[in-house]
Amino acid sequence: MHHMVHIGINRVIAILCGQDPELHFNRSLKMVEIGTGHKREVQDYDLSRYACYLIVQNADPSKQVVALGQTYFAVQTRRQELADQAAAPQLSENDHRLTTRNRLKAKNTDLASTAKKSGVVSTQDFAIFQNHGYQGLYNGLNAQDIHKRKGLKKSQQILDHMGSTELAANLFRATQANDILQRDGITDKAQANQIHHKAGKVVRAAIQELGGTMPEDLPTPDSITKFERAQKKRLASGTSATDD
Repeated sequence: MHHMVHIGINRVIAILCGQDPELHFNRSLKMVEIGTGHKREVQDYDLSRYACYLIVQNADPSKQVVALGQTYFAVQTRRQELADQAAAPQLSENDHRLTTRNRLKAKNTDLASTAKKSGVVSTQDFAIFQNHGYQGLYNGLNAQDIHKRKGLKKSQQILDHMGSTELAANLFRATQANDILQRDGITDKAQANQIHHKAGKVVRAAIQELGGTMPEDLPTPDSITKFERAQKKRLASGTSATDD
């Protein structure tokens, strides 16, 4: 779209910050009537949309044409913002979920290694250790209780059915437990269990103090694995999420 306007061009060219003015200002000639039956050529400018926007935003809004132009661009900007918000939230949340879940899985691996040095040796020991962390964060609920509360099937994993907020709380719990066990050089599994429980309780207390929703009361989204598979497929084919 191009627009024909008469206004101080030099000021707008300066605002273009080094861009080639010819990309935005196309000089043209037009005939204007100067008397009965007489016409002459005058110089005019055919403007790009960007140049028109800059002119309107830097002109006197008391002039009706300028006020109308500013209103037009404000409305168009808001329409685009709303369209972006409508298109992006689900994708953004799923991306955030996937990233945080993968970070939590990696941190759980680190935590298992650290816990082993703290006397948490067997598979059963680690399950008990993990439940202490969950019970601190989820007000007494262990992994099996959380699985049941989410209404999941036996084959479904609780981490795949957590939103980004719940995953982030668990990531913080695991990170703090891992750091404290390493810092204090814990070698007793009973003490390690209590530290993990305390880490969960501290994270829960922080959420409560900030007025947040308790982890067990957060919604249970569909499995992130479907999105993960679609993302891997897009990466393999070289397409983006917007190509779907």
